[in-house]
Amino acid sequence: MTIKNKDGMRYPSIDKLLEKIDSKYKLVYAASKVAGILESEKLSVEGKQCVKSVGIALEEILEGKVDIDFES
Repeated sequence: MTIKNKDGMRYPSIDKLLEKIDSKYKLVYAASKVAGILESEKLSVEGKQCVKSVGIALEEILEGKVDIDFES
């Protein structure tokens, strides 16, 4: 069952996402990498509000299901 996201770009909240990753640039990089993995491996994630892979990736980051290490 897919729950349709009716909030558009307001979900997930950028403020809450920036609590997980401290930079918008790092957040975009991380979301694109996770979305690429979802697309390339044809992974489906159940129970997400977002339909598109980037939105699902952002939800996964927000929920703490993605472990990302950035080099300094």
